Amino acid sequence: MEEGKILTGKRLVCGVAVGAANGLFGGGGGMLAVPLLQKTGYEEKAAHATAILVILPVSLFSFLLYFIRGFYDFSVLIPTALGVTVGGILGARLLQVLPEKIVRLIFAALQLAAGVFLFVFK
Repeated sequence: MEEGKILTGKRLVCGVAVGAANGLFGGGGGMLAVPLLQKTGYEEKAAHATAILVILPVSLFSFLLYFIRGFYDFSVLIPTALGVTVGGILGARLLQVLPEKIVRLIFAALQLAAGVFLFVFK
């Protein structure tokens, strides 16, 4: 029973970190959610799938706060939503068939590319 409370506490702390990143950066909480979920016992693919599940409510709440402050541009909504939907479907299908090691490498490469992009192009 005590171990379950510790695990719940760790997941709560992870949730706070993911929510703070999502709120601060307007997204990207999933980049934290996956490794943090793995640290609390989730397997690679389950961590990726669960990250998608937990990011939805966090993203909606973060959007509401941005919306209230006037930080939004609805002109990008439809084309971006269409792209995200198609990409999400393709990514979910790939997650089902790719070995966990390949998923881990792709995820790490994307994190590295994002970091390089921020330093070089911003």
